[in-house]
Amino acid sequence: MTVAPIQPATGRCPFVDHVRAEVARTVVGQDAVVERVLIALLTGGHLLLEGVPGIAKTLLVQSVAKAIDLRFARVQFTIDLLPGDIVGSEILDQRSGEFRIHRGPIFTNLLLADEINRASPKVQSALLEAMQERRVSIGDTTHELPAPFLVIATQNPVEQAGTFELPEAQLDRFMLRHRLTYPAPADEAEVVRRSLALRLKRQGEGAIPMSAFDAIGDGRRTGIKDLTEAMAAVQRVHVSDVLVRDCVELVNLTRGHPEIELGCSPRAAIGLVHASRARAYIHGRDYAIPEDLFALAEDVMLHRMRLTYRALAAGRTSSAVLRELLANLA
Repeated sequence: MTVAPIQPATGRCPFVDHVRAEVARTVVGQDAVVERVLIALLTGGHLLLEGVPGIAKTLLVQSVAKAIDLRFARVQFTIDLLPGDIVGSEILDQRSGEFRIHRGPIFTNLLLADEINRASPKVQSALLEAMQERRVSIGDTTHELPAPFLVIATQNPVEQAGTFELPEAQLDRFMLRHRLTYPAPADEAEVVRRSLALRLKRQGEGAIPMSAFDAIGDGRRTGIKDLTEAMAAVQRVHVSDVLVRDCVELVNLTRGHPEIELGCSPRAAIGLVHASRARAYIHGRDYAIPEDLFALAEDVMLHRMRLTYRALAAGRTSSAVLRELLANLA
């Protein structure tokens, strides 16, 4: 499949439409999440998905990887996970007496870090170099990661027993942090109906019920070349000086606000501009508009803001403070 540029007549991009259609075959609803995953892919940013178990976070990410034919790896983060379990390690070959490199699951295109906040800070920090520089060090050797490389992490916001809060340096590596909610009743009913349509998967004389992961089909896929061409098209989307100024002004407002203890870093302004440009492409425009900025501000900025103790004690939330800042910007 060859990706064409944005079509002026329809205002749509074939690459985006294809991925949405393939994911919709498995995942019901969650259009906003699919859009955030696409933005992360098109900009090379990383994405943190936050939501309760059972709302198809893992299924959605795996469906996207299958639709684009990306190499996919999933790591279930636990308290006993070691950095070498992710990046790899040197192993002594008993026959030759020499060390050889065993590459970990991070050598992939799309890495799903499931329940990332269950791992120790030492393991979380092992991702820093990979997420920022797209390379890892094993022993005395530095290895480049495949291109593209994207980390999508998940965490459960409810169950906090046995978890480690992600430090600010780690959170700042994520371009977007999206909070998933329960599906609408109509979508949930469709999920149940689809589950009733699943059959048995036979293995020899036995069988097991199929899961939604078994339903991820081998339909028509795009490829890394198509993704690369779409990324190049995003680079051509026009971002005006006015939009850049608004993004920088919004980020600076968080640093002087009396209720914000820690404001957004320069990465927030960079992420907001790049994410707005990708959203414009997804919506079939060759220019970014303020609507893109307002739609993505919470996902780009909230995880980079920390309120003062006084504000938290007064019942204030980061979302409310950011909405006020956006209102002043408008």
